[in-house]
Amino acid sequence: MAGQQGLQMMIDIVSPGTYTYGSLVLGGVLRDRGHDIKITRKLESRGESVLLSLFSTLQLLDPKIRDFVAERGNVCVGGPVSLCPEMVLGELNPKAVVSGEGEDIVAPLVENGPEGLAGVAYRHQGEIIKSPPEPVGSLDHILPLIPDDLGQQNVRGANVYIETHRGCLGSCTFCQVPRFFGRSIRSRSIENIVDEVKEMKRLGVKRVAISGGTGSLFGYRNKINREAFVEMIRSLSQILGKRNLSVPDMRVDLVDETVLEAVRDYTIGWVFFGLESGSDRILRAMRKGVTVEDNLRAVELAKSLGVKVGGSFIVGYPGETREDFEETMSFVEDSMLDDVFVSIAEPIPATPLSTQVLNMPKDELALYQEHQGEYQALRLSEAEARCFELMLQGEGCKPIPRALSQDLYNAYLDESRGQGRDIKRVIDLLEKYRDVLPH
Repeated sequence: MAGQQGLQMMIDIVSPGTYTYGSLVLGGVLRDRGHDIKITRKLESRGESVLLSLFSTLQLLDPKIRDFVAERGNVCVGGPVSLCPEMVLGELNPKAVVSGEGEDIVAPLVENGPEGLAGVAYRHQGEIIKSPPEPVGSLDHILPLIPDDLGQQNVRGANVYIETHRGCLGSCTFCQVPRFFGRSIRSRSIENIVDEVKEMKRLGVKRVAISGGTGSLFGYRNKINREAFVEMIRSLSQILGKRNLSVPDMRVDLVDETVLEAVRDYTIGWVFFGLESGSDRILRAMRKGVTVEDNLRAVELAKSLGVKVGGSFIVGYPGETREDFEETMSFVEDSMLDDVFVSIAEPIPATPLSTQVLNMPKDELALYQEHQGEYQALRLSEAEARCFELMLQGEGCKPIPRALSQDLYNAYLDESRGQGRDIKRVIDLLEKYRDVLPH
C-alpha cells in the first residue's frame, strides 16, 4: 500500500550520529506503506518529508541540528526528547513532535499531517496543539529497515541495540523509561525477534545488544519469566554466536542463578548493574527499591557464576554528602568490579529528578559548588570532582587494574568536566521551560 491517494513519498529518517532502533522500526513501517525511505546518520535530506530521531536533551541545543531543522519546513521530531513537546517546538520549531510511541502515528503523520493524531504536538496559529500519546498494540512488527552501514556502527561494543520489550517496573527518579513506555511490561514474541536478528545478520550486522532497561523483564507476567528469557537469548546466540550477543543492562533485584547462568552461557558473559550509590540513604532518595546489601549480593552472585560485572554509578545527586560519596568509594573498593561507569546526576525531562533539581537553589547542588578538596587545583565543581575521583577509584580497584597513564588520567578529567558542562546546559534549558515540563 502506498501513501495518501496511492502516491509514493520520498521520506528521509535522520538519526544524528547514531542509528536509533526506533528509526529502523519506523523505516520498516513506512517502507511497507510503499514509500521511498532513506535512513541516515548525517544531517542531510533529499525527501519531501523528514523524520528526525533525537534521544538526548543536548541535541536540542546542537547548532547543526537547529540549523538543519530551520532550513527545512517539513521536519517531524520524535524520540525520548519529546516527552516535553513544548520544549522541542520552542527550540527547533519543527512541523510536529511525536510525544510517544511512533509506529501507529508515523504513516498518517507524513501522509496527511498532524491534525487529529493522538500523541502529536504542533503549532496552529501560534498556539500549541497537543494530545496525549497512546501505546501501540502488539510490539511485533514487520522487519525494520536496515541501513547498509549498520554493521559499521559501534555503540558500547555493539552494532545495534534491539528492543525485546517495553516498560519497567522500577520507580527510579532519574530514569525516563517508565515515563515514556509505562510500568507494565509488553514483550515481543521470540519468533519476531529471531526473524529480525536473522535479517540483520544477513545484511552485515555482527554484534547485537538487547535493550529495554532490564533484559530479564522480557516475557514478564506478574513474575520473572526465566524460561522465556533463556529461550530468547539462546535462540539469538545460535544465530550470532555468544561472542556477538550481549544483554548488558540489569537490575540487581531482577536476576538470579538461572538468569545469570544464561548470560554466561549464551552471551559475552557481562552484566552491567545500575548500582548508582554505595549509600543506602541516596538509594532511598533515588527510589531504587534496593539496598547496598542487595547490590553487593548481586555482584557476588554474578562473579561466583563466572559472569563479568560492570557497575554504573551516579554522583552529585541532590542531597549527596561527602559521607555518602565516601560510602560509594568504599563499595567500589570492596566489590572489585570489572568495569565502572560514572555519571553526574542529569535531570532528564519528565523525571522526578528534573523537578527536584529545578526546585532547589543552585548553590545546594554539587554541580555548582566549588571543589575544595584534593583536586582543588583542577578547578572542578564538587560533582565533577566526585565523578573524576570515582573513575580513578574504579580503575584502581578492578581485579586486574590498568596502570594509570597520563593519557588515561586526562581522559577521565576531560570526561568529568564535559559532563559537568553539558548538564549545566541541560539545567538552563529546563529552567526555560519549567512551567510546561511534565511532573
